[in-house]
Amino acid sequence: MTTAKEIMHPGAHWLTKSDNLERAAQMMRDLNIGALPVADENNNDRLCGIITDRDIVVKCVAEGRAPAECTAAELCEGTPRWVDANADIEEVLHEMEGHRIKRVPVVENKRVVGIISEADLAQHLTDDQIAEFAEMVYARR
Repeated sequence: MTTAKEIMHPGAHWLTKSDNLERAAQMMRDLNIGALPVADENNNDRLCGIITDRDIVVKCVAEGRAPAECTAAELCEGTPRWVDANADIEEVLHEMEGHRIKRVPVVENKRVVGIISEADLAQHLTDDQIAEFAEMVYARR
């Protein structure tokens, strides 16, 4: 059984809810990543959400807002999705496909230990699994 921990990109850099989106964009550029988990300032282990590069463009810049004046908390919406480090690949796919998400944080002992992205999936799935994932996440409904 392949687990989330075995296929994830290990390590996670965080934003706090009060960090601005300019900082988020700079971190994404410097780390060459497209998403960052957002933590509660009072408890850096508590996942509050995830901010993507697309969120910054669509929900901030395209709305005429300045990234330096918009906080991560303003973009975090709803309950953050995540998977347990011991979840098998089918559970990971179920979570990602069911919520039509392309990245999912991996949590172990209530702490984010990594992230699974489409690139991670592509390295570990069969062609049929990749095709099903793409259809479920990208197909218009």
